[in-house]
Amino acid sequence: MITILTSLISGERRRWVALAVVCMGQLMMVLDATIVNVALPSMQRDLGFSQANLAWVVDAYMIAFGSFLLLAGRLGDLLGRKRMFLIGLVMFTLASVGCGFADGQGVLIAARFVQGLGGAVASAAVLALLITEFPRPHERAIAMSVYTFIVSSGGSIGLLAGGVLTQAVSWHWIFFINVPIGILTFALGRVLINETERLEGGHGIDWIGSLLVTVALMLGVYAIVKASQYGWVSAHTLGFGAAALALLGVFVAVEARLTNPMFPLRILKVPGLAASSVVRGFLVTGMFSTFLLGVLYLQHVHGYGALRTGLAFLPLTLMLGLLSVGVTARLMERFGASQVLVAGLVSITAALVLLSRLPAQTSYLPAIFGPFVLLGLGAGLSFLPLTTIAMADVPLGDAGLASGIVNASLQISAAIGTAALGTVAAERAKVLSRLGQHPLQALTGGFHLAWAIGAGAVAVGALITLIWLRKPARPDEAEVDVTRLEDHEPADFQLEVA
Repeated sequence: MITILTSLISGERRRWVALAVVCMGQLMMVLDATIVNVALPSMQRDLGFSQANLAWVVDAYMIAFGSFLLLAGRLGDLLGRKRMFLIGLVMFTLASVGCGFADGQGVLIAARFVQGLGGAVASAAVLALLITEFPRPHERAIAMSVYTFIVSSGGSIGLLAGGVLTQAVSWHWIFFINVPIGILTFALGRVLINETERLEGGHGIDWIGSLLVTVALMLGVYAIVKASQYGWVSAHTLGFGAAALALLGVFVAVEARLTNPMFPLRILKVPGLAASSVVRGFLVTGMFSTFLLGVLYLQHVHGYGALRTGLAFLPLTLMLGLLSVGVTARLMERFGASQVLVAGLVSITAALVLLSRLPAQTSYLPAIFGPFVLLGLGAGLSFLPLTTIAMADVPLGDAGLASGIVNASLQISAAIGTAALGTVAAERAKVLSRLGQHPLQALTGGFHLAWAIGAGAVAVGALITLIWLRKPARPDEAEVDVTRLEDHEPADFQLEVA
């Protein structure tokens, strides 16, 4: 059946179908970052988790995903990005089976770690596949619009899907649903996705650098996600954080001395890649905490169930989808990527400020609905410009590594935002409760402070964009030089076309 289908798909159509296949796999992995959140109470009841151990269901996935992105991205450059995408897909799907059948805490946590590893291996290859498959500016803009919608809306879609499956069937099905999707994606991807050129000329695998950066990131992400449990200035957090920084220092020193390093330091000089990663860090720190804090606010303050919580985030997702059908790409063509990015960051800042002023007792319409729409608008205007700026001048031979950097900046910032702002909200609520406020008022006060800090983080991102990412358009370079693509030279991808 697959062979007959693919025989009917050829030429230009094949690339677009392959885009859909790749993004289907990406969506499945992004969903699992949040889909378990609304199902955690059910898991706790069924498997007897303590509150501390329950956190590992989420943390194991985040630690594995964030730790292996750089290594997976570079392996894609060296071994083939299609190959790495399919390997990651198989790992993720098999781990989903393990999660679904888990009848004990240890089995579920271990399977979630393998899920995160498979997600990192596959996700690190996706953006690189898009860059190489769609070299022309207009086509790449469309492909990136689809990709950014998947990445940025996956959190809210996961909340809705988790709520539906948990209430309609059981929490086991939030994992079982991945299996048919994973099998179909693998079957189609194997025949539709073209393998990319691999790095040649003595580019072996730098195992020492790979081990150093992976362990450093694992220790760093672990310190971040467990900081809310141990405290940000505890010996546990500072110790693991210091170890992570020390290993990163050794990693940089080693890479600077190797002829063919795993992480060539020259990539940090690529215009826009480092700067956009910093802006993305501030954006994600502020915005992605909305998923955690928003769920807690709706469930604990307003008494929403799992399904109703997922539906409450639907305006955010729908606004994102509306902008991802080409609206943001056309705005970038007219006004430039940095101007559209600033508008998106301002919208998100305004939404978080509004959330920080919500009373404990308020109706969904318009008080909560409005900020969620603004969040969707801001995300829809922000993530495509950020991705475009990041990948515009990356040499194709380093596209996998750059893709890993983009994804790592997103995942690590999400971990920081979730852990830090979650801690801030909890501590503020305790203080207000001790001062005699009603529990709901105290909870709301904690959310207010966290959202206000999040708004400040996104505002800093907007300021950095205005100072660091503003770059004059160069219409004479609006078209991609295909000959340079073949030589693995940077492709000056400009969206400011006529």
